Amino acid sequence: MHSVEVSIPSFRSEGGNVEKGYTVFKIEVLMCGRQHTVEKRYSEFHALHKMLKKITKPPEIPSKHVRNWVPKVLEQRRHGLELYLQTIIMENEVLPKIFLDFLNIRHFPSLPKTESCGSFETESEESSKLTHQPALLFLRDPYLLPATNGKTSF
Repeated sequence: MHSVEVSIPSFRSEGGNVEKGYTVFKIEVLMCGRQHTVEKRYSEFHALHKMLKKITKPPEIPSKHVRNWVPKVLEQRRHGLELYLQTIIMENEVLPKIFLDFLNIRHFPSLPKTESCGSFETESEESSKLTHQPALLFLRDPYLLPATNGKTSF
């Protein structure tokens, strides 16, 4: 079983009129039991495809030129884009970073896709420590009402 699964269950039209409108595809991403949703336009899929061609041989992407206001054609495009993403996952032993970025997957270990999502035991103690510093320090609680004599002293 792969640690990353994707599907495109739906799409919607945006932008009002037919000539200037566009379609947004809803991508559901399931990784290590956690699911999130990403919305992308076809132009973003096309940009991903162009970047992937520079580093690997991606599968064919559905045609850019369609009459996107026809529901049957939109459904074919949705299905084709879903297969496109699933094929990238199946054909790559290690998923390219630009693909992971496209799906908004962060801090993904660069392990082959068939391995587990890692464990907390592999993290070093140093990497798990907090690195932030306090931003403000109050000498007294700022939410308490000021003294009744009208003076405020912070």
